[in-house]
Amino acid sequence: MPTLPILYSFRRCPYAMRARMALLASGTACELREIILRAKPLELLAASPKGTVPVLVLTDGSILEESLDIMRWALAQNDPQQWLNPQNGSLEDMLARIAQCDGPFKYNLDRYKYPERYPGVDALVHRSQGAEFLQSLETRLQAQAYLFGDRLALADAAIAPFVRQFAHTDTTWFEAQPWPRLHTWLSTIIDSPLYVGIMEKYPAWQSGTPGIHFPAQ
Repeated sequence: MPTLPILYSFRRCPYAMRARMALLASGTACELREIILRAKPLELLAASPKGTVPVLVLTDGSILEESLDIMRWALAQNDPQQWLNPQNGSLEDMLARIAQCDGPFKYNLDRYKYPERYPGVDALVHRSQGAEFLQSLETRLQAQAYLFGDRLALADAAIAPFVRQFAHTDTTWFEAQPWPRLHTWLSTIIDSPLYVGIMEKYPAWQSGTPGIHFPAQ
């Protein structure tokens, strides 16, 4: 059995980003194996045949295949910033908001960002529909700096990578939208030591070699 959990990750994947954010925030050490999606290692496919990232292989052999499960597992080990206990609302409230992101918003994001993958779709229709979710975040942020209070919590870390991806699809359009609180929220998270710390570039992992100690020692 490995001495550390093994995290299969891809730097730019928003699901992997949020898993790494929780691992870093919790101080949970792991062996990070950066993969190339077009050349997935056999070890990843053996652990999780669906072949998506992130995947966390625990030291007892248990496998977590969903990013939100990895986040909650890491924070259950250690949650020094109280991500699971927001200032306003409850964990269940945060999970409901994350479900809106992972469901309808992600559906529209994919079709806005990658319309060539979905024959017959109108990217601008999906941009408009995705914008409804972003407007709901803007409204929520009117009264507080983060989605569930004045400190970052689980929902912020889980949702921000997807808002970032939406924003980067057309930055000129995104920056022109009347969402000042959302713009500030996103830039605050992206510019934070937490986010910068999970976006280090690592070489692709090679089978038979050790991965990267994450967080860096």
